[in-house]
Amino acid sequence: MSAPAPVFEVRNLQVIRGGSLILNVPKLTVADGEILSIIGPNGAGKSTLLQTLAALVKPSCGEVFFRGQRVGVEIPQLAYRRKLAMILQEPLLFDTTVYNNVASGLKLRGMRKQEVEPIVVKSLERFGIAHLRDRSARNLSGGEARRASIARAFATDPEVLLLDEPFSALDPLIREALMEDLEEVLRETRITTIFVTHDRQEALRLSNRLGVMNAGEILQEATPEEILNRPVNEFVASLVGVETILSAEIVRRGQGTLVASVSGQEIEATGDMHSGEQVLLCIRPENIALSSAGSGASTQTRNAFLGRIKKITPLWLHKKVQLDCGFPVVAYVPNHSLTSFSLREGMEVTVSFRPADVGVIPSCSCLEYQCRNRGSRENHPKDIHLAEKRRKGCRRESHLHPIPVNVQSKPDGDREK
Repeated sequence: MSAPAPVFEVRNLQVIRGGSLILNVPKLTVADGEILSIIGPNGAGKSTLLQTLAALVKPSCGEVFFRGQRVGVEIPQLAYRRKLAMILQEPLLFDTTVYNNVASGLKLRGMRKQEVEPIVVKSLERFGIAHLRDRSARNLSGGEARRASIARAFATDPEVLLLDEPFSALDPLIREALMEDLEEVLRETRITTIFVTHDRQEALRLSNRLGVMNAGEILQEATPEEILNRPVNEFVASLVGVETILSAEIVRRGQGTLVASVSGQEIEATGDMHSGEQVLLCIRPENIALSSAGSGASTQTRNAFLGRIKKITPLWLHKKVQLDCGFPVVAYVPNHSLTSFSLREGMEVTVSFRPADVGVIPSCSCLEYQCRNRGSRENHPKDIHLAEKRRKGCRRESHLHPIPVNVQSKPDGDREK
C-alpha cells in the first residue's frame, strides 16, 4: 500500500520581487501531524514562505500541493484556505468583543449561533481567556490579545496551523505561559504546524523537525538534534548556537574517526574524510568540560588541552567562559559549578570534549554558501544586530501592509441579522 501524501509538498517554489529572487525553495514536504520550525534572521524569507503556503503571496513559479492536490488547480484556493489557520506576529483583532473575535471564523463559514457557542467557549477555556469573553479587543493587554488570536485560529478546527513569530515582543513570563499552553494544545490535537521564528529556543521547544533559512533558501532541514550537532555550514552552526568554529586540516584518519590540525595542535573527531582536506570543526559550548589544570583529565579524554580563561560573562543559569588553548574555545559552565570550581579570569584549566561532539564541515560547503550569497555578511548571525539597526523602522519582508492598530472593523459575519 502506498504511503499517504504529505500535507504540504512544495516543488520549485520561487518568489521574485522588484527583480530580485527573495524565495527559492526547490523542495519541501511536511508530513501529517508534524511540527516544522523554520528559523533564520530577519529578511531570510521565512514570512514570505509562510504567506506563499497560505496562498496570500502568489509565487512567481513553482507549485504547492495540499494532500496531493495542486492548490489553485485541483483544490480551489478558498477551499484550501479554509483548511488553514494563520497566526501573525500582530494579533489583528476585530473591533468587537473577545467572544465575537473567536467566533468570527465560524460565523464567516455560515455556522448557526447554537453551533458556534460551544466551540467558542471551549476555545476560550483552552487558552485561559473565558473570563474575558465580553471584553472589547481594544482593552486587552498584548498577551491577552495573542491568546484571543490563537483561540480564534483553533476554533475553526484547522488541518494546518501556520505560526508567524506569535511570541515576539512579549514579556518573558507571559511568553513562557503562552508557549506552555500552545505546546500542550499542539500535543493534544496533533495539528500539522509550520512555525517561523528567529528564536532557536522557541523552535527547539516546539518542533520535531527544523529548517534553517537565509537569503530565501532553506540551507538545512533535519531533526533538531542533527542540525544542532551536525550543521552543514558556518552560517547554520552560528545560528544554532555553536560558539567554537575552528579552521583545520585533516592530517590522518582511522575507522570512522579523523584527526585534524588546529594551530599546531591535534583534535580528534568522528567522520570519514581524507587527509589534506580543509574543514571547519564545530563544538557546542555545552559539550565542553572544564577541570583543574593537572587534574588528570588529559589522560582520560582524547581531546584535552591546557587553556587560559580570557573572559567570564554571566548569562542566566550559566556563565559563558572564553578560553585560549592556542585556539579560541567557548564553554558554558553552570553557575553552581563556577562557584565550587572557583573559576576566574586568567586562571589555567584543562579544556576537554569528546570526539563525537566535534562536528566536521568541509570547507567547500562554506565556500559554496559564500559564493551563493556573494560574500554578503548582512545576515551572518554575528552581524544580525547591525542589520537590525539598518532595518529599524522598516516594514517586514512581506508586501502585505500590516494594520498599524490592534483592532479592525467588525466583520459582516459578526453583525446580527
